[in-house]
Amino acid sequence: MADCKSIIPNIEGEENVIAATQHIVRALGTSKNLTEGMRKILEDLDNQLSTMALTSESKGRGVGDFEERLRSIQEKVMNWESDQSMIWDCGADAVSEYLQAIDEAQRLTESLGSLSVNEDGEENELLRRVHSVLQIAMARLEEEFSHILVQNKQSFEPELMSFRSSEGDTVDDDSIISAEDDLVEESLRRDSSSKGSEEFIIDLVHPDVIADLNRIVNAMFASHFDQECCQAYINIRKDALDECLFIILEVEKMSIEEVLKTDWSILTIKIKKWNRAMKIFMRVYLASEKRLCDQIFGEFGSVKPICFVEISKAPVFHLLNFGEAIAIGPRQPDKLFLILDMYEVLADLLPDIDALFLEEAGSSVRFECREVLKRLGDSIRGTVLEFEIAVGSNTSTNPFAGGGIHHLTKYVMNYIKALTGYSGTLNVLLEASDGDDPVSLMPNMLPVDEEENEDSRSSSCASPIALHLKSVSSVLESNLNIKSRLYRDGALQQFFLMNNIYYMVQKVKGPELRPLFGDDWIRQHNGKFQQHAMNYERATWNSVLSLLKDEGICTPGSHSVSKTVLKERFKSFNLAFEEVYRSQTAWLIPDLQLREDLRISVSLKVIQAYRTFMGRHASQLEGSRNIDKYIKYSADDLQSFILDLFEGSPRSLPNSRRR
Repeated sequence: MADCKSIIPNIEGEENVIAATQHIVRALGTSKNLTEGMRKILEDLDNQLSTMALTSESKGRGVGDFEERLRSIQEKVMNWESDQSMIWDCGADAVSEYLQAIDEAQRLTESLGSLSVNEDGEENELLRRVHSVLQIAMARLEEEFSHILVQNKQSFEPELMSFRSSEGDTVDDDSIISAEDDLVEESLRRDSSSKGSEEFIIDLVHPDVIADLNRIVNAMFASHFDQECCQAYINIRKDALDECLFIILEVEKMSIEEVLKTDWSILTIKIKKWNRAMKIFMRVYLASEKRLCDQIFGEFGSVKPICFVEISKAPVFHLLNFGEAIAIGPRQPDKLFLILDMYEVLADLLPDIDALFLEEAGSSVRFECREVLKRLGDSIRGTVLEFEIAVGSNTSTNPFAGGGIHHLTKYVMNYIKALTGYSGTLNVLLEASDGDDPVSLMPNMLPVDEEENEDSRSSSCASPIALHLKSVSSVLESNLNIKSRLYRDGALQQFFLMNNIYYMVQKVKGPELRPLFGDDWIRQHNGKFQQHAMNYERATWNSVLSLLKDEGICTPGSHSVSKTVLKERFKSFNLAFEEVYRSQTAWLIPDLQLREDLRISVSLKVIQAYRTFMGRHASQLEGSRNIDKYIKYSADDLQSFILDLFEGSPRSLPNSRRR
């Protein structure tokens, strides 16, 4: 203050000099070309001049002067009480005049307060009246403050308004997530690692009114009406956040109990909405809301985080309650992937949440986010482990028709293939024990650089997810072996196992599972299905081909072939082949390549043996009556018939030889 006095001449009429200087300072402060630093210097100087003026007034003026000033202030304030117009809608002059009246009231309060007044004195009565006028003015400022916030609220840009879907939507990915939504989400995912959070911030209130809001905040705080100001702001912005969450992003208001009672097909839609809402709400809306708090209460640092948390805590907790309800629901395999999606969304948002709620006021939000993430992780880990148990306990009372690929095999292999899309998350969760916090292991989920990929591949077979998936496949194999015993036909048992192991191998050869299972597993199971194929051929065709051997067709005691025995051999072969044809045309090999390979293998054995046997002995039946009863089929016939096998449609051979 000494520095300030040094620039003002110490002459008679000091009050006039101070007032004139203060008028100049305030005029300079209205310039739009000032920097923030310059504006701050002028405001500090204005405050010092006000203090000097108060001191001078207190020394030189009496109660009459205070009374006159109060009447002037009261007139300016009360004139607006009968006016239905909003002050900030009536131009800069009206605003300046009203704020000046408030400033004068504050100065008058300080002047009266600095005097040594008796409790029942005139000064004390004047002070009470000034407080009453200030209270009226503050109520009006609060009204103006709320009006400006509401009237100048700005919504999302159009591309962020595409999350609406009707309640009657079915569970269909294409219908739920539009292409426009995909672009928004992809942009958020891509940019989150390469851009700062400011890239996602939007103006929730029109930028042109921020300065007006600042003036109201400064006036109310200076008059010690900071709580009323903050509460008005919180109430308005709470409504805006509710509109964003429940109307724009269509998050439904549901309690945990209501979520637990809701059918899963409906929850599927709600989870997809929740995932998108979390990303947009945290990264765009709340980030923008926090900046708005900074803009409005920039000079009052301790107030900003408290206001922001009060505004945002309820909607954030509502979102987290939905996540918790899903986490504590029944653990069923068909729910796992959507819960994994929820886990990854929340885990990915943790840095954003920590930045938003960095201060102590937001500690409860940070804590609850981690608790919900942990519960989601527990649900995922439990579901994954229970899935393995369910695979082993799946029972059948009847053999699978046609010996084809069992529904369980398809389900399990496609299921574990889909799980590989969440390998990073599952490695974290399966590695963490019940007492561990998976969040602390989150760096393991980050993608590795290209040069690290080779090392990653070499060790992937030993990763938690790899070990688990191998374990599930082993349980599946054991179950398939049990199911194969439901067949009475030993050949069909081997045929069934061949089909299913081959299917497993083909799935594992894909780019998703191969790095996890490894080439050794593939080689081992290639050998398994080939062994089952060989066992099938032996069980089916060895007895048939034994009828085409020379042993036992000669007349006892001589080396001549017995026509009777020869006819019986041909007849038995025909019957055996026809029985195989009748039954095994009903058997099914869904894989075209495996079907072709097995037909070729069977043909090589059967046709070669039949041609050899025919070449040696068919001529010995020439001239025999009803020779077609014995030599019913040519080698080409058999070749054609073998091509009918494994189609899954039972057939019978014709009764006469085809020429």
